[in-house]
Amino acid sequence: MYANSKIPESAQPGVHEHLIERVAKHARSDFRKPYLDYNKAAFEASLAGWDGKAPLILDAGCGVGHSTIQLARAFPEHWVIGVDQSEDRLSRKKPYPDALMPKNMVFVRADLVDYWRLMADAGLRLDRHYILYPNPWPKIGHLARRWHAHPVFPFVPRLGGRLECRSNWHIYVEEFALAIGLLTGREVGWEAFEAPSPLTPFERKYRDSGQTLYRCVVELDSQPKLEENPS
Repeated sequence: MYANSKIPESAQPGVHEHLIERVAKHARSDFRKPYLDYNKAAFEASLAGWDGKAPLILDAGCGVGHSTIQLARAFPEHWVIGVDQSEDRLSRKKPYPDALMPKNMVFVRADLVDYWRLMADAGLRLDRHYILYPNPWPKIGHLARRWHAHPVFPFVPRLGGRLECRSNWHIYVEEFALAIGLLTGREVGWEAFEAPSPLTPFERKYRDSGQTLYRCVVELDSQPKLEENPS
């Protein structure tokens, strides 16, 4: 059946007891993992069609790319970059023929652990940054696999702009908001929201399964402010 998605199950009742400690550790440490050549090539390819002036949107972990396409259509004056580590997901059939695909976007296969750092090293600033329905890794022992508890996460707020994370597991979004707040020294909120025009296939399926959707939205270049879905 289509609308039969389940909410992530976890023995973790709330924010992980070690999250604050882990975020603080990563914030004061230098993450010096060597860049892989294919990620450096992907970074260069993602900017090859950019004119250097259009505001940048990053769809981090874009999956099959439907969200990247919708963002490119919603923001025609922006350069939209969809990054995913899976060539299989990126190569799947898109909802539009090539002739109708937006011209202000690009898909690249890359590991975000390298891509985020390469973008920060290049001094680039994002206008909008989306992390949509990442793998929640709900088991208590999997905290380190969640993006907000990963050593790369301190690079994420350095990219600036309007950062938005969405999930169907409220603990993930609550932890994400807490981690961003710890790194920026600000109070960051999160909320339940409705998605009348889903950005991703997962969002549509979760919504149609009757699940509550959650998001954290923070304006990193100004005061935190929740905004409506642009699509």
